[in-house]
Amino acid sequence: MAETLQARIQSALEQVPSPRHGTNVWDAEQVRDIATTTDGRVRLTLLLAAGDDATLARDVRQALERVDGISEVRVDVKDPGGAARPAGRALPVMNEPAAPRPVPPPQQPKHFPNLGRVIAVSSGKGGVGKSTVATNLAAALAARGHRVGLMDADVYGPNVPRMMGVNEPPSVVNEKIIPLEAHGVKVISLGFLIDRDQPAIWRGPIVMKIVNQFLQDVAWGQLDFLIVDMPPGTGDAQLSLVQATMVHGAVIVTTPQDVAVGDALRGVKMFERVNVPVLGIVENMSWLECPHCGKPMSIFGEGGGQSLATECNLPLLAQVPLYPRVREGGDSGRPIVVGDPTSAAARAIDGLAGAVVEAMRGAAV
Repeated sequence: MAETLQARIQSALEQVPSPRHGTNVWDAEQVRDIATTTDGRVRLTLLLAAGDDATLARDVRQALERVDGISEVRVDVKDPGGAARPAGRALPVMNEPAAPRPVPPPQQPKHFPNLGRVIAVSSGKGGVGKSTVATNLAAALAARGHRVGLMDADVYGPNVPRMMGVNEPPSVVNEKIIPLEAHGVKVISLGFLIDRDQPAIWRGPIVMKIVNQFLQDVAWGQLDFLIVDMPPGTGDAQLSLVQATMVHGAVIVTTPQDVAVGDALRGVKMFERVNVPVLGIVENMSWLECPHCGKPMSIFGEGGGQSLATECNLPLLAQVPLYPRVREGGDSGRPIVVGDPTSAAARAIDGLAGAVVEAMRGAAV
């Protein structure tokens, strides 16, 4: 029975094209370490290189889910840094020394004039509301009449689909991915292409491939602004973006807390080192208005954003108060600038949008 199931698995994988190799994923030996259980669960490793389409993992999973006798499929994606082993023939030896990872050659940024001004929204650490700021900034710019795209480059935690209230596989027309639209913003995210519970266990070359594909293969049309929601920290996605295209400016998000400010400082210095202008600092969760007396309560401390801005000789672009409806809007897919535009939080984000427009006035596209 096991041999029969293995044969059916092989037959299904032989039907999944591998465009980079000009054959299928089985004959290209992109699949290895196939493990099955008696109740029909299958787990395997897919070798996905920078030249492969990021949706290949989904194609493999869907092909196997149609196989009779398979109840569950798990696809682990890995960078083929070491020598590939024949698919499904041997499990890896745990103490086998890993081959050195190839270092991608430096790339000259490409010019995409149709993207308008590319603005990266970044943070030194997670949990400071970076994606909330990015989604609301995009919606605020659209409400001001600008043509706006929102690119979710946070490949390890793509939350933009939930926060913008759209989540379905995008269509492809003439080999171009058609972005979804919400609140006047064109949106693309890895969350549209993978399952909600699928972890993105991807290294630098794969991250670079995804960033490049979102820039080049999405039918953005003509934009005034492309807002890019970056992962927290100073890693592969940030470097991939600045290598792939001209980034006109970066907005750094922090909270007033000293720990967040210290990490945000590293984010500022990283963008400065790669010659990306930092437009300024956004202090999120600056205070909470007491529901009884209306006085501001500094839950996460105070003055952190201003001190960072002063240290880096940058403007403090906005102080966004902690407001329950901001969180509710993020969970329901209705940004605060759309759901409650007169609130203090929405007015702060709208002020941020105005500051970004003013900073980019006259900047070359």
